[in-house]
Amino acid sequence: MRWPHIEPHLITRSLMPENQESPIHFFSLAAVTPERFFYIRNHFPYPVLSEESLAVTIDGEVRNPMTFHYRDLLSMPSKEIAVALECSGNKRARFKPKVYGIQWEEGAISQGMWKGVPLKDLLNEAGLKPTAREVVFAGRDSGTRTDMAGTYPYARSLSLDKALHPDTLVAYELNGQPIPYKHGYPLRLIVPQWYAMASVKWLRSITVLDARFTGPFQVVDYVYEPEPADSGDEKVPVTLVHVNSTIQFPTDRSLLDTGTIQICGIAWTGTGFITGVELSLNGGESWVRADLHRMPNQPYAWILWTYRWDASRQGEYTILCRARDSYGNIQPAAASWNKKGYGYNAISRIHVKVE
Repeated sequence: MRWPHIEPHLITRSLMPENQESPIHFFSLAAVTPERFFYIRNHFPYPVLSEESLAVTIDGEVRNPMTFHYRDLLSMPSKEIAVALECSGNKRARFKPKVYGIQWEEGAISQGMWKGVPLKDLLNEAGLKPTAREVVFAGRDSGTRTDMAGTYPYARSLSLDKALHPDTLVAYELNGQPIPYKHGYPLRLIVPQWYAMASVKWLRSITVLDARFTGPFQVVDYVYEPEPADSGDEKVPVTLVHVNSTIQFPTDRSLLDTGTIQICGIAWTGTGFITGVELSLNGGESWVRADLHRMPNQPYAWILWTYRWDASRQGEYTILCRARDSYGNIQPAAASWNKKGYGYNAISRIHVKVE
């Protein structure tokens, strides 16, 4: 039987604001996600852009407050890097017990080639004062929240060390083209190794502070919150991406023919690099190593992995996948439950039937 051609599409999680999940299982062995299939994460309606949107300001604890126009950035020394951007709520739907928030499955992650100017170059031109402590990035999107009065821009901060990292970029291109409007045109911050809430879209301003930033998207959202709230444990900020993996093929609940089956997927981490991916074809009783396929000279890219499985026996199988990184982190059997459902990274699991 010949199956009809199926065109992948984004998976809608909400329309206002727009939040769309990438059809991650349609892009096996793909190093770069096509732009039209990049996942979309918004907190507010899309901003209305004008001529002034082509510029970003730097002020606060700097000696020379400056404005950089889009054309200024295009003429500066640039860098292009592959970065996998993952929403910190990716796989939230897998938490048990359930948590509130967008019920992302596995597609709140995408990878692209981002080109821009290292942020440190802009900060060095502005001249940091000795009092500089944190750097705040505000986007042009804003709106109201259900938990507090007033209107707020989407704004996040980075520590000074992370802001000055040579690979933290003010980006203007994605996959060789100007960044699409829905993904932050004209300028977007790109923060490798951190969850994508840090990579502020529609970048409007960069403000250097002499104190800790306490905006709602910094201290209310995007924190690992203990349960119960009066347990005495402190909230911990969401920052580095947890070591993780996804089985892209076969998909969960697949019916497969006997024979050789290529199992494939992706693995990624925010600490160091992926050193190994292991599969279990018997529900965790034993493990085998998958083959890894890296993008050369791209330390922040996800790795592609494959394994050729001789599925000679009919029956039902539970296939598990776990990744480990160069810091010794390995995917746990169960993710660390938290009230807002961030950072899910339990061992990946699918069930298939061989006929």
